Amino acid sequence: MATKVKSYDPKKVIVNYGGITLSGFEDGTFVEVKPSSDTWTRKVGADGEVVRVRSNDDTSEVTVTLQQVSPSNDYLSGIRIADATTGLGGVLPLSIVDLSGTTVMFFPQAWIKKMPDVSRAKDAGNTQWVFDTGQAASNFVGGVA
Repeated sequence: MATKVKSYDPKKVIVNYGGITLSGFEDGTFVEVKPSSDTWTRKVGADGEVVRVRSNDDTSEVTVTLQQVSPSNDYLSGIRIADATTGLGGVLPLSIVDLSGTTVMFFPQAWIKKMPDVSRAKDAGNTQWVFDTGQAASNFVGGVA
């Protein structure tokens, strides 16, 4: 039996923050989600009995890497400045959806952690935006449809 060929298109990965779809992603890894905690931790007693403990921390750190020329940098800079100045309006929904497959991640509350590091060189570089999130509403890591 022949194996079905799967297709992945990075252009079909949609990252949306505050209702605006980000664009101008860097070549290579352009979005990364790192859960803050393990789902389960293990504790072993003196007699060897094992218990596992469920963490209810479903927060994450999300890094989005844009080309330095991306217009999304302007949008994110505006959000960060307003949030740093007033403390208002910087907590917004963040979603990552892979339309080539079944991966969907949604955080109802996310905010820009800090101003990104900035460097300029002979060649165009990138800008990494790091978000912290509140509890995930849903995170499903799937394959390609």
